[in-house]
Amino acid sequence: MIKNIFDKHVSDVIIHRIHQLTPTTQPNWGIMSVDQMLAHCIVTYLYTYHQEQFKKPNAIKKFFLKTFVKGFVTGEKPYQKSLRTAPEFIMKVNKDFEKEKPLLINYINKSQQLGTQHFEGLENFSFGKMTSKEWNNLFFKHLDHHLTQFGV
Repeated sequence: MIKNIFDKHVSDVIIHRIHQLTPTTQPNWGIMSVDQMLAHCIVTYLYTYHQEQFKKPNAIKKFFLKTFVKGFVTGEKPYQKSLRTAPEFIMKVNKDFEKEKPLLINYINKSQQLGTQHFEGLENFSFGKMTSKEWNNLFFKHLDHHLTQFGV
């Protein structure tokens, strides 16, 4: 069962794990650096809070995403190591660790404070309307996967 990221204790544990990262923390698998991983995790929140920055998927792509990707991303099953990601999530250049870290923490806090009711039935950029449980799984599972990747 996936933990509830909208629970303050759970989000605080995630934030504590983020605080254990340093600019030199190395991954246990994959090719991203720790600063790239933080920026990669932020993209989920950019899609949530700043959709206007992105090109909306056309009807065919949205159908594909809702039909074949949504269940994987929002389901209960954990991600496997070294999976491919969407092009928008790929970080090709190094990022500023000291800027990315507090930005990610702020998004986690914002989402937790908005809470379950805010996310119930909220439209997702790629997947359409989602339940708060689907939003929770999307947020928590992604963060947990990458924090585990970096050993925290």
